[in-house]
Amino acid sequence: MISRVLVPMDGSEMSEHALEYALEAYPTAEITVLRVVGEPSPLWGEASGLALAEDFEEAAQDLAASTFERARELVADAEGDADLETIIELGHPVRAIVNRADDYDTVVVGSHGGTVADNLYVGNVAKKVVHQSPTPVVVVR
Repeated sequence: MISRVLVPMDGSEMSEHALEYALEAYPTAEITVLRVVGEPSPLWGEASGLALAEDFEEAAQDLAASTFERARELVADAEGDADLETIIELGHPVRAIVNRADDYDTVVVGSHGGTVADNLYVGNVAKKVVHQSPTPVVVVR
């Protein structure tokens, strides 16, 4: 029986589909939404705001706030009794997801998050999570 589900969300439509799937497939499970905030890299992205912020934790929470707000909306709209927990991690998405995966029965991940440039530079996060996760992964398209 699946009782604990990890759903990484990055604010993309595909990550929302992953949460919707998890809520439908596991209506009584404890759902944890993981928002990975990027570490500084040559492309910087959202990490530039973190690097320049006076209060790092507050800046990370600000970046994750809209993702968590949307997750709560999706949970409220879903039928079922799912509990929602939210977690923020700093770092590379694949490492952060895989490091947490062992604490869950399954990981539900969207298949196409981020921009085309992100996918070219970083690679497909879902594919890497499937290959590296210690627990089963459901990929939602």
